Parts: sequence; C-alpha cells; structure tokens
Amino acid sequence: MKSAMVAQYEENFSKQISKKLPISELSFLVVDTETTGLDVKKDHILAFGGIKVSNNRILVQSSREQFVHSKKKNASSIKIHEIVQPSNAISPREFVRGFLPYLGSDILVAHHAGFDLAMIEKICYPFGLRKLANPVVDTGDLAMRLEHGIHYDPSRINLRDYSLDKLCERYNIPIQDRHTAAGDAFLTAQLLLKLLKEAEKRGVVTYGDLMRW
Repeated sequence: MKSAMVAQYEENFSKQISKKLPISELSFLVVDTETTGLDVKKDHILAFGGIKVSNNRILVQSSREQFVHSKKKNASSIKIHEIVQPSNAISPREFVRGFLPYLGSDILVAHHAGFDLAMIEKICYPFGLRKLANPVVDTGDLAMRLEHGIHYDPSRINLRDYSLDKLCERYNIPIQDRHTAAGDAFLTAQLLLKLLKEAEKRGVVTYGDLMRW
C-alpha cells in the first residue's frame, strides 16, 4: 500500500521538465550510499550522502549525511567505509520520510548510478514506492560518452579508468573524504560540473540535449 509520503513525492511529477530548459537552470541532487555489501537483494544502506547542484554551483549548505540502522554487518565492507553502527543511525522509515522531500523532482546524479538507485528504491519499497520517477545522470556514463562518443562500446573501454578516483585525478579534483557517503557525493558533484562544462563545448546546453546526448 502506498504511503502518504510516497503519494506526496509522486505529485512532483505532474509536469515534465521542458527539454528547452538550459542546463544552468536545472536542479540536481548528487547522491552516494555506503552499504553492507554489493548484493542489492541481500544488503542494506548504512549511510547516505547527498548534495545539491543548481545554477552550475554546488550548494554546500544542502549537504546531508545520514546513517541508517541495519541489523546486518559485513566485515569486508566495514574495512572500506569503516561504518559499524553509529548511535545516531535512524530507522529506514525515518530515512525515507526525510529523503523523498529532499529529493523532490531534482535530477538524480550518482557515479555508476545503477547500484545506488537500486539500494534507494529497495529501502523505499516497503512504503509503496516501486520506482524513483526522477531523471538520472550517471557521471561514469557521461564521462565515457564525452571521451569515447555517444555510441561508445563498453567492451573496448577499460572501466577501471572510469572509477571515481581515476576521473577525479583526470579532471584535477582533489580526493578527500573518500568512501564516506557525504565525501563521495561531494566529489561526484564536482565531477558533474567538470563534465557539464566539457559537454557544453560539444553543444550540450539544454535538458533535452543532456538526456538525449
């Protein structure tokens, strides 16, 4: 059964974003999750980081980091993100109640977005959300399209060159707070702005261009 918070979220999409809207006027929410593992079916979100980008600027005051309660622990993932179970961890319901209004109708951005989006949809599912309705920009995919063309062949690309670390190095972004949800979201937001600047040089200047290109 769909909860009131999900119904309210879905009301944001009664109107579509105009394809002619300049990219500079778009609002993005850049997200990252730290999880108990990499299996969407078995694992859970431990930490969420988000930060907004609007008018080609990172809105530092919009930054958010939350820890989510989970009964599952995974020693190998703890070695990466060093999250055990903070005392300020919130329940999944409390997370979803705060996340959906924070997201609104913004364009969702993540690095290799499929996993993060799947984990977010999983935590929202018990409250009646079947699928996030927001447009999505994957910074990994965008970087590959910029560097190899819109019809690039993934089998011909060394995907390790498109990790967040490698792209930050290539686009001269200082790497700080790596493997924290808020830190990785901030790095991805910086990468997004660098990539959008490169895309502009190729004539990608509107929402329609960005989603079609």
